[in-house]
Amino acid sequence: MKLAITGKGGVGKTSIAAATALILAERGHRVLAVDADPDANLASALGISYSAHATIRTIALEKKLIEERTGVGGAAGMFKLNPDVSDIADKFAYHHRGVDLVVLGAVSSGGGGCACPESALLRTLVQEMVLRRNECLVLDMEAGIEHLGRATARGVDAFIAVAEPGARSIATVRRIAQLAEQIGIEKTYVIINGIRNAEDADFLKEGLVDFEILAEIPYHESIRANDRDGRAVIDELPAEIRSCFDALVECLLAKFS
Repeated sequence: MKLAITGKGGVGKTSIAAATALILAERGHRVLAVDADPDANLASALGISYSAHATIRTIALEKKLIEERTGVGGAAGMFKLNPDVSDIADKFAYHHRGVDLVVLGAVSSGGGGCACPESALLRTLVQEMVLRRNECLVLDMEAGIEHLGRATARGVDAFIAVAEPGARSIATVRRIAQLAEQIGIEKTYVIINGIRNAEDADFLKEGLVDFEILAEIPYHESIRANDRDGRAVIDELPAEIRSCFDALVECLLAKFS
């Protein structure tokens, strides 16, 4: 099962990605979680301590690796567009609670999608993880689709947009779906998150009536407290909230595994 999870900043997509990865691991699945958001927070949502963050290597910052694999610096500034990345996920993954975390980072020069060695390596690495590895893959994306290309798209089982009650969140979901369709992902699914009451749920369902909604995750103070206190998103939750995350994973396994 290969999932790409995205959404407007602040809607809780990283919490959804972390909860999904952790619960899959609890159920005995091999899980690779990939932080593909430049504002990398997946480690915190997985419950990795702040002191351990410094030991997690960000692929985009590994200049020596990028130079070696892409051959940058050769004649006329040429570099390999398809470098060898087959060992990178295993070499750089941080293992935590049954989840292997890989942090991609962001290309710092030339803008998103630039024709640069960093972009070539990151894009090839994502393609490797999506198309050639056998773990359950959970990609925590940014609102765009910078790291995904047409070749990668056919290997993703689901492109999932997280939405919170708000017009801007709905607009972002629609923009994501348009971008996804351009690279061959015909259907974008939705998880609605941060629901406080029936009015919130109805608002999102009406605004996203043409999308399939996989799950509804209610707002609860314990989720925010876990973020504040550095715990994993699924830790110390009331049973009724934890059951919503469990139901989400059951839905994903039934639909895409």
